[in-house]
Amino acid sequence: MKFETYVKEVIPRTYNVTSFRFPRPAEMNYKAGQFFFITLKADGKELKKHFSFSSSPTEKAHIEFTKKLSDSDFSAALKALKEGDWARIDAPYGKFTFEGEYEKLCLLAGGIGITPFKSICQYCTDMHLDTKVTLLYGNRTENDIAFRRELEALQRQNKNLKVVFTLNEADSDWTGATGLITAEMIKKEVPDYKETTFYTCGPPKMVEIMEKLVEQLGLPETQLKREYFTGYT
Repeated sequence: MKFETYVKEVIPRTYNVTSFRFPRPAEMNYKAGQFFFITLKADGKELKKHFSFSSSPTEKAHIEFTKKLSDSDFSAALKALKEGDWARIDAPYGKFTFEGEYEKLCLLAGGIGITPFKSICQYCTDMHLDTKVTLLYGNRTENDIAFRRELEALQRQNKNLKVVFTLNEADSDWTGATGLITAEMIKKEVPDYKETTFYTCGPPKMVEIMEKLVEQLGLPETQLKREYFTGYT
């Protein structure tokens, strides 16, 4: 459905990642993992991009997307957005979804590729699903972890959710995992990986690396669901 709307809330997540919320129409339905198109006005022009929902279908008051802000024209328009500003939304789209159809999930995320997985983790928790979910979430530094508090809170609420943060450049006081996501890390954190369905989302290069990891684990390609994030600007 297409509709005109307004900015309800702007929420900083990290030093360079921000979430934008809009009122959710009562008749709007979507699935965790899907995306939508948003149009903004800037300097008399309309700018259009697509983003994954970082909100969950269980959240009735709003829909949300989250972006790593850069020096692009669209990011500049987002930085200027304030509550009450106009927007047009066209939603939902995409087949990178989860509605409880698998018993065991492993979500492989890097950077801003976390957004659809935030939606899926929230959905699984709110719906009290029995699905066993492991999220492996890689970032450069501790300050780059988007939704850290939210994901930790979901993990406390959901006994079936396990969140693993891993950093490439960790400080000496970091007690979590370090380095890139590897086959060895997957084996350690997901002992029953052979019976697990994998989801990965991020830039094409990262998705290709995750595809190779699944291959190294001896799993069929059909056991990996993928979504490519292109055009980060």
